[in-house]
Amino acid sequence: MINHRTKLYEHYHSDFNSRISNINAKVLISLYHHYDIKILPFLKSFDKDINILELGCGPGYLLDYLKLKGFKNFKAIDISNEQIELAKAKGHNVKVDDVFLYLKNSSEKFDAIFAFDLVEHFTKDELLELTDLVFNSLNNEGLLFIRTPNGQGIFPGQVIYGDLTHQTILNPNSLTQLLIQSGFTQIYFIENSPVVKNLNGLIRLFLWKLIKLFLNFIKMVESGGKQDIWTQDFYCIAKK
Repeated sequence: MINHRTKLYEHYHSDFNSRISNINAKVLISLYHHYDIKILPFLKSFDKDINILELGCGPGYLLDYLKLKGFKNFKAIDISNEQIELAKAKGHNVKVDDVFLYLKNSSEKFDAIFAFDLVEHFTKDELLELTDLVFNSLNNEGLLFIRTPNGQGIFPGQVIYGDLTHQTILNPNSLTQLLIQSGFTQIYFIENSPVVKNLNGLIRLFLWKLIKLFLNFIKMVESGGKQDIWTQDFYCIAKK
């Protein structure tokens, strides 16, 4: 039987990622502004020489951002050779590797580990092992950054079912359950919501807040409660 991961990841960029991602300079500027608001504040307490690892780096967009922000000591791995070649062409310290083998075989400790659009690609058993390995690979006070589809979002389907390699979909509750068992105690969640970078962003953010009020009204009628994270995916930051 063909292993779906081996077959799909072999040409992951050319057959899939490049087809669904319309990445250009304008999109990257918008993405980096998004990181400025959602991610960078958590890195403010660190100096620029911290040791950073990205798991599943893709073509290296986050690595480009870290370099732009002055961080000097970062590396990454990805299972897709195509994507690693794209990141390597930009001068990044990257290599093809399996996340489990890499973390098991490396004695290096990191101050920050990024896992954007990664955890959804593993089974529950694999996730239990992965979070243990990540926890052990972090320095004390180190941070794990996760971005993943939101199982309780309004329209999560296009993200959840938009990739054949997706295995496990989480929400803040189940991700908290996963991280706590590995030893993480301080866990924060952030919506991947519109950010204010221009008038359009301001309008979108205002409308999004109105929509959330309506959604939480419906939820309160149904169950008596509400929820904070409604976007199709979300960020999680966990501290060791």
